[in-house]
Amino acid sequence: MRASVLVEKGVIELQERPVPVPADGEVLVRVASVGVCGSDVHYYREGRIGGFVVEQPLVLGHEVSGQVVAVGRGVPEARVGERVAIDPQVPCRRCRACKSGRMNLCPNMRFYATPPVDGTFCDYVTAPADMAHEVPDTMSDDAAALLEPFSVGLWAAHKAGTTPGDRVLIAGAGPIGAMVAQAVRARGAADVVVTDFVDSRRERITSFGATRTLHPVDDADEVAALAADAFVDCSGATPAVVSGIGALRPGGTAVLVGLGDDVMPIPVSLVASREITLTGVFRYVDTWPRGIDLFRTGAVHLDEMVTARYPLERVQEALEADSDPLSMKAVVVVNPTGVGA
Repeated sequence: MRASVLVEKGVIELQERPVPVPADGEVLVRVASVGVCGSDVHYYREGRIGGFVVEQPLVLGHEVSGQVVAVGRGVPEARVGERVAIDPQVPCRRCRACKSGRMNLCPNMRFYATPPVDGTFCDYVTAPADMAHEVPDTMSDDAAALLEPFSVGLWAAHKAGTTPGDRVLIAGAGPIGAMVAQAVRARGAADVVVTDFVDSRRERITSFGATRTLHPVDDADEVAALAADAFVDCSGATPAVVSGIGALRPGGTAVLVGLGDDVMPIPVSLVASREITLTGVFRYVDTWPRGIDLFRTGAVHLDEMVTARYPLERVQEALEADSDPLSMKAVVVVNPTGVGA
């Protein structure tokens, strides 16, 4: 099979590799579409994300859809032919985190495109059968792949504790900011305020759940006076985190999603005096079924987020698509099924 491989920092090479064989309890999936994630770009440009370091050739990509073409022992043959979206986590299922329902925090996790585990910029991948979720024929390959970043949005909304009528402040109008905005609206948030420096991004995100947008500096006083129920940072910028915490009402919740500095100053006295809950997001738990249901109802728009599509031979271009300020989401089209909107 073809595999697009990060052979060294900034260098992608198309290689031939053996087709993997599904183990017991696994399915073999012919890859259809793969979304480009910010983590893929970090590995491509920097060769690492925090303690995760690329030390050998690595296949990137973890936002993936495809079609089941073979099954391992213990998986019904009837699954062959299913169109699926894959939850890219392979937890151990034995540790305390897994057994307590927090498999995303499994210390033994194997995750697509996280060193040393290969990802999905290739023709075929294997996955645990219960992590390959069947999608309806009304869902395109691209939309099915984008259930992964939408899952980040859903988990952020869950961690924020969003309830009907809430006001939510989101920093960053990029792809994840748009996913969070759609997720909190789906949970009933009435006022979704998104901040970003780029005019075109602020304008665009009103199509993806934002009820209004603000400039982080020009509208700083308005941001500070929001008294938001929840704040979700999707920027990774220290000033955005500090101002977002300051914009919370007493008892509000701040959720950190963006990848920024490893250490940043936090207004501790404010957190203490307002009893603010400060938490993070690391992947997700059991979000695919909810994401599929929300797509069916029309509550989430995923296809509309795709601004560029590339074949497998042009993965390097896809990884550099974010240099265009008009880019929202790049998708690598590998083996399209031709099904869906």
